[in-house]
Amino acid sequence: QVQLVESGGDLVQPGGSLRLSCVVSGGAFRLYTLAWYRQAPGEQREMVARITRDGSPTYVGSVEGRFTISRDNAKNTVYLQMDNLEAEDTGMYYCRADLAIQTFWGQGTQVTVSS
Repeated sequence: QVQLVESGGDLVQPGGSLRLSCVVSGGAFRLYTLAWYRQAPGEQREMVARITRDGSPTYVGSVEGRFTISRDNAKNTVYLQMDNLEAEDTGMYYCRADLAIQTFWGQGTQVTVSS
């Protein structure tokens, strides 16, 4: 059974940084396309960043240049480095793994950006 466990969410001031981690167990990690999504209160869940099995990243425009997604296949972990955080980045952040028609989600980690 594939499990995704996120960590690293916290309360941070505008302009601050956080690094989120997602450990994936029970599957062929190196074959997954991995992504981070976020959901603000009252909003739909949106993709923030994605990284393919060969390490190619893509980002939503609002985080381009501020967020960096990376993966460590030896540790079965995907990271999201978030710099220069803004209040609009507040939300629950979820990790997602895709392989062919299979999709797996984590339970999420809360990020709150506030002064």
